[in-house]
Amino acid sequence: MTIWRKLFTLGRAGAHDAAAGVVDANAIKILDQEIRDADTAQGKARDDMAGLVARRRILEKEVASFREQAIKYESSARAAVGKGDMDLARQVAQRIADLEQQVSVKEPQIADMRAAEEQLHTAIAATDRRIETLRREVEVVKVNESVQRAQASVAARGAGAGSSLGSAADSLARIKERQAVRGERIKAAGELEDMRTGADLDEKLRLAGIGPGQSSADDILARLSAPAPVLQIEQKSAAKTGDDQG
Repeated sequence: MTIWRKLFTLGRAGAHDAAAGVVDANAIKILDQEIRDADTAQGKARDDMAGLVARRRILEKEVASFREQAIKYESSARAAVGKGDMDLARQVAQRIADLEQQVSVKEPQIADMRAAEEQLHTAIAATDRRIETLRREVEVVKVNESVQRAQASVAARGAGAGSSLGSAADSLARIKERQAVRGERIKAAGELEDMRTGADLDEKLRLAGIGPGQSSADDILARLSAPAPVLQIEQKSAAKTGDDQG
């Protein structure tokens, strides 16, 4: 029996934990509903208070009417006494006594109603303040809940974005490296093409006997046999200078 009792207790504990989890997950909804329930109760309390005020005012009117009648009957009773009609005066006096009895019964009721109204008014006002305070706190909780959810979402996305950005940076670095290698290849190919084109041109000039360094033996002999203009001019200048000095 002890084991079964413990298992039963464990089951109740699990149910309590599950219920507590549901309550925590829906705490804001529960608070909203409780505030609505409180508003409904406040509305009923105001209706009850309005009914109490209405009954108290009816009693006050009745008491005022009884007093007015008593005052009127007092004048009639004096008039009957003045005429010596004591039987009529006694009847009027009895009526006045009945009216005063009604007033004495209803006035405490009116006082009790006024006291109840004061208590109800104080309680309703205090509850209104508590509801309003709770409503503001719930709004703050809602805003905080929304902000925290947004922050959690941003944090989760930020972690994923950080990983994605790291991968993207690696890919970008590889692309830049490939582009740099491709650019160097294109540059090298251009240089090789320029070198090849220049070599072809030099070869063509050489074959045509035009290019530099392609002088024939006849050209060399003709150059050696030709007088050097510069040496003749220098000799003439030197000879002229000698004559002038002589």
